[in-house]
Amino acid sequence: MKIYISVDMEGISGINHPDYVMREGRLYATGQRLMTADTNAAIRGAFDGGADEVIVVDAHGMSGNLLVEQLDPRALLLAGEPHQPRFPFLDRTVDGMFLVGYHAMAGTQGANLEHTMTSASWHRFCINGKPYGELGIDAEIAAECGVPVMMVSGDDKLCEEACTWLGNIETAMTKQGLGRQSAFCLSPEYGQNRIYASARRAAERLTQREPFFLPEIPSPASVAITYKMVPDADRANVFGTKRLDGYTVETTYAHLSEMYGGLWQDYGITKKI
Repeated sequence: MKIYISVDMEGISGINHPDYVMREGRLYATGQRLMTADTNAAIRGAFDGGADEVIVVDAHGMSGNLLVEQLDPRALLLAGEPHQPRFPFLDRTVDGMFLVGYHAMAGTQGANLEHTMTSASWHRFCINGKPYGELGIDAEIAAECGVPVMMVSGDDKLCEEACTWLGNIETAMTKQGLGRQSAFCLSPEYGQNRIYASARRAAERLTQREPFFLPEIPSPASVAITYKMVPDADRANVFGTKRLDGYTVETTYAHLSEMYGGLWQDYGITKKI
């Protein structure tokens, strides 16, 4: 059984402020340690639940956040930018996906460090008129590969979003969001225990051949990005796009994965490690 773990940073145990997740932040080094510890909890849970192989992708910012020397040595790490496509080696040989340390979509009231892809310029991301967050985007890309998202961790708003999108998956709530830069946090150890338990349950459910929900794949996928500033929309309004209003630019793809470089299976590169 092969598990693929995508790790973001805003939903990690103990993290509540931008200083933890930005390289120039005074708490970034602490954020790296917390992120690595949450990731290790998910890796242990996957292996203890029956996984034979675990691939981890450092998906926060420009990557390079996880402390490689402290990562569980049984896992294989994908690091570096840009990832082309978004999830290298995610294909039909993967049995399930975990989203660790994720955050709620932009505009979610009370969510800690909420945004969609970029807090600097994107206000809203919609596919065929429906708002998506990063959880929804990544679950759709995984679904195109035939891979279900089985487990997520993050604040309470992220866990609620995950259940709405993906049904009866395993969730590990690491904090209660009180606002963009505040949260009611569990201790990191407690949060990591929750992540381990959820990851192990997800893997065990998979070994028992319990089916997980695959979201419907929109095709064509008309992606409308509403920017916070008109100049950002001006720059995005290039040949092949449609300007919906001063702030919003729409691009239509056959599938969402085309926006992120397609699917790994189309690249014809095999894993040699």
